[in-house]
Amino acid sequence: MASSGLAYPDRFYAAAAYAGFGPGGATSSAAISRFQNDVALLLYGLHQQATVGPCNVPKPRAWNPVEQSKWTSWHGLGSMPSAEAMRLFVKILEEEDPGWYSRVPEFNSEPVVDIQMHKPKEEPQVVPASTNGTLFSEPKIVSENGSSVETQDKDVILEGLSTVSSHDEWTPLSISGHRPKPRYEHGATVLQDKMYIFGGNHNGRYLSDLQALDLKSLTWSKIDAKLQAESSDSAKTSQIAPCAGHSLITWGNKFFSIAGHTKDPSEGITVKEFDPHTCTWSIVRTYGKSPVSRGGQTVTLVGTTLVLFGGEDAKRCLLNDLHILDLETMTWDDVDAIGTPPSPRSDHAAACHADRYLLIFGGGSHATCFNDLHVLDLQTMEWSRPKQQGLTPSPRAGHAGATIGENWYIVGGGNNKSGVSETLVLNMSTLTWSVVSTVEGRVPLASEGMTLVHSNYNGYDYLISFGGYNGRYSNEVYTLKLNLKSDSKSTVKEETVSDTTSRVVEPEVETSQDGKIREIAMDSADSDVKNNSDEASEQLLAALKAEKEELEALLNREQLQTVQLKEEISHAENRNLELTKELQAVRGQLAAEQSRCFKLEVDVAELRQKLQSMDALEKEVELLRRQRAASEQAALDAKQRQSSGGMWGWLVGTPPDKSES
Repeated sequence: MASSGLAYPDRFYAAAAYAGFGPGGATSSAAISRFQNDVALLLYGLHQQATVGPCNVPKPRAWNPVEQSKWTSWHGLGSMPSAEAMRLFVKILEEEDPGWYSRVPEFNSEPVVDIQMHKPKEEPQVVPASTNGTLFSEPKIVSENGSSVETQDKDVILEGLSTVSSHDEWTPLSISGHRPKPRYEHGATVLQDKMYIFGGNHNGRYLSDLQALDLKSLTWSKIDAKLQAESSDSAKTSQIAPCAGHSLITWGNKFFSIAGHTKDPSEGITVKEFDPHTCTWSIVRTYGKSPVSRGGQTVTLVGTTLVLFGGEDAKRCLLNDLHILDLETMTWDDVDAIGTPPSPRSDHAAACHADRYLLIFGGGSHATCFNDLHVLDLQTMEWSRPKQQGLTPSPRAGHAGATIGENWYIVGGGNNKSGVSETLVLNMSTLTWSVVSTVEGRVPLASEGMTLVHSNYNGYDYLISFGGYNGRYSNEVYTLKLNLKSDSKSTVKEETVSDTTSRVVEPEVETSQDGKIREIAMDSADSDVKNNSDEASEQLLAALKAEKEELEALLNREQLQTVQLKEEISHAENRNLELTKELQAVRGQLAAEQSRCFKLEVDVAELRQKLQSMDALEKEVELLRRQRAASEQAALDAKQRQSSGGMWGWLVGTPPDKSES
């Protein structure tokens, strides 16, 4: 950048002099005329905010539209810090006139103010000192009734990440406290001005510690976290299992740890939740078909869902499957997208653009690294390979990425030979690659398995890296201060100001996606046009409020419906549990009946055998009876013959048979 050789606040004063804010409160119309009205008014407001402070003067009357517009521009900046206003002033000037610095003559760094209104009631408050703070003096001159009056120097305290002065250059941070053990393949996320580090790999051993870096005091601290047991006894806790290759995702005031390699992998992915207020881990119960356990995947937050892609399972099998976890219902959904998906891979990077497009870059297989870019349209669920612009990134795996607005920053990684030294940025709207910074030598920034997070501090965006492996394990922290102002700090809130004759709605200052700041509904040429603009602004504000109320009502209905659905799911689960118990009882009864039937069948078989034996006995008895009857009949016949022969023999004189006697 042309003006990078001049430090603040001198850089701001040089820009102010070039823009036409001359000494003694004079404004050069020739210089100001090079800007459009809205840009000139915004520069004026930022100049006032930087040199005087927040606007505390009464609003001018409507008869002076120029002064009214200047007051509106200044007052709309609210309580923006002076240092932030200086940097924003220079940024807007550089966007409007990139070569301004080369055309600046020698200037006097004495700050001046172009103001022809009443003296402000009070000066901005002094920021108190704090740990790791850096102090510098900022002189101010305020014009009172046309004459310059020097005020007391104001001490401005820089603390935490604000101590980093250079832009677009990686800077090692000087951090106090006990450093975490060097590692890679860990997880990192930012929550409430703290960067949390969990797990990782050190010398082939998985780690389970949880560390926190306070971004305000730049101090490490170890968190003694416990795992809430899955039992009715809520007081029972245990240790969290060590893991590596997992993903940390912030959600609300908590964060999730998803997937990762463990010593004893489970069949499906495990989702853990950490609550910083109770310092407790808990296993999240999910529904649907859970994806197979893995590590080296990417997990991307898209609205109220998490999109998981790829990775490597416990059997070292590379994956390219796609799964979505609904964070409101905690339900997994296995997605079958159309088109050609990325080849199976792990240790890649992913990002979301416009809450619709999922971008996948790089990664590796067991033998090679990739530099391809794939895009998934989450509405149509279709993969594509878009045409890219700018430089062609080199293949890499194990790199880290972070998004800020439309920019996707890629840091580190390796290609099986060496670490990647350049920091890349992809504009996700134009798909244009460019290099932000390049490091030299074997430094932690050219490592695999490092983490990269984004933090906004005092209106500036910072990228923060930790750990990695490039021949040795690292526990260093580096930061990159970006030369783009945060959208949230550049937005000027709308305010309603009451006047004796009319009600005027303040113009809104918003930040577009490319970082430019625009003022809406500002026209200082004609008071009638101004009044019409005010009325249009009031109507627009009313319409926006009505739409906001409608959306809030719709959101409340959706939330109520979600609660009702959760209750129905809970009732269904309870009913399912009861039915399961009943089914188990019926199955037990059925088993008892089956056993009883088996015994009865055995008894019946035995009885049948006995019955068959009885039939045979009856036949034998019947035969014996017949034989006995025949014997008795024969004996009777013989007896009758004997009796008959004896009588006739007596009559005829025949002697009796000797054999019978």
